[in-house]
Amino acid sequence: MAKSATMCTKLPQDALEERLRWVLPIMNKEIKLNEAAKVFHGGQRTLERWVSAYRADGEAGLIPKSTRPMSHPNETPIRVKERIKELRKKTKLCATKLNYKLVKENIKIHDRTIGKIIKKDGLVRKYRTRKIKLNYVKLPLLPGELVEIDIKYVPSKIGGKRYYQYTAIDCASRWRYLKVYDSMGNSESVNFLIELLEVASFRIRAIKTDNGACFTNRYTGYKKSDDPSNPKLHELDIFCQTHNIIHYLIDPGKPAQNGKVERSHRTDQEMFYDRREFKTILGLRRSIKVWNIYYNNLEHCALGGKTPNEMLLINN
Repeated sequence: MAKSATMCTKLPQDALEERLRWVLPIMNKEIKLNEAAKVFHGGQRTLERWVSAYRADGEAGLIPKSTRPMSHPNETPIRVKERIKELRKKTKLCATKLNYKLVKENIKIHDRTIGKIIKKDGLVRKYRTRKIKLNYVKLPLLPGELVEIDIKYVPSKIGGKRYYQYTAIDCASRWRYLKVYDSMGNSESVNFLIELLEVASFRIRAIKTDNGACFTNRYTGYKKSDDPSNPKLHELDIFCQTHNIIHYLIDPGKPAQNGKVERSHRTDQEMFYDRREFKTILGLRRSIKVWNIYYNNLEHCALGGKTPNEMLLINN
């Protein structure tokens, strides 16, 4: 670095060296500041600022600092950012669903902005897989035209006993009904459908299940029947016939055909079972009723930000 005012023809290596070449002669009283300003391209005010910085902090004061503004005129307000982070920590919902809730609070913000905020604070999942988006032909359904039914194992045993969650979800409105049983058999399946008919505010015209023995005899009772052309019907099929309900079965090994109820089971696992521990079956049954009410009032991306209960009101 230059330490005197002697002529130097070598170009400075960086901005710090260039500033020192102007400041040091002034500090060493080899030249007056107003005289140096006459040949300095930046003006006298800049030289005064450099000299003042050098007196305060030495060479460190001449190191160029970023001139990037600390804020932006269109920056998201802090209270909105804090509200987004609060909702994310509380609900673990995606950016789109968080936006549905913010709209109801009269907060207008883009989904991408929400995603950037939660990502910056490390509130996103560490591992993500890119999903292939397929364009399906979706036929409009009315509530009750098709209800998917399936069974989920309660993850942990309670009192050393295994319990089973029966789930029914309406394909049109995503409205759900849950019930926990201590076994999964023919009688439990029929009893669950009876309760579903009582609590549903719409007429159920068709149900869709997998090929489990608690739902059908297609892969068990048919082969055991004395007359294969007239097999023994399952109790659930008999009940559906008497109540004019169509019973559809998915293809074996194709759980994606029951995709809505399977996806709801994943939500149950992540937002209900992973966050709670149950010591008694009574506590589980009480909690699952509250959780089901919450789910039916939760905004869904497939419903355009509406809740299942809101969809039922629209269609009714």
